[in-house]
Amino acid sequence: MADEQTLRIIANPHAQDVFADAAASFSLIGGVVRITLTAVRPLEVPGGSGHVVIGQLAMPLEAAQGLSVGLYDFLKGQGVVPSGETAQ
Repeated sequence: MADEQTLRIIANPHAQDVFADAAASFSLIGGVVRITLTAVRPLEVPGGSGHVVIGQLAMPLEAAQGLSVGLYDFLKGQGVVPSGETAQ
């Protein structure tokens, strides 16, 4: 985990940004957490749109736990009340 060691991050100008409207599903198989990401896209019907799978994030369980805690702490630090909690 990042707390136990210093991560050396190397910038990659060719790395792609991914925008997702939702995390549609989660699974844990063989110690790997998989998160299916979707985005709203127009459909081939007038005025139609729907969620289309745009990718899957797969992380070892320990890394996914670090992501979960890190995101929770970040959002709380930004004043965003995590879902299911009440403001204090």
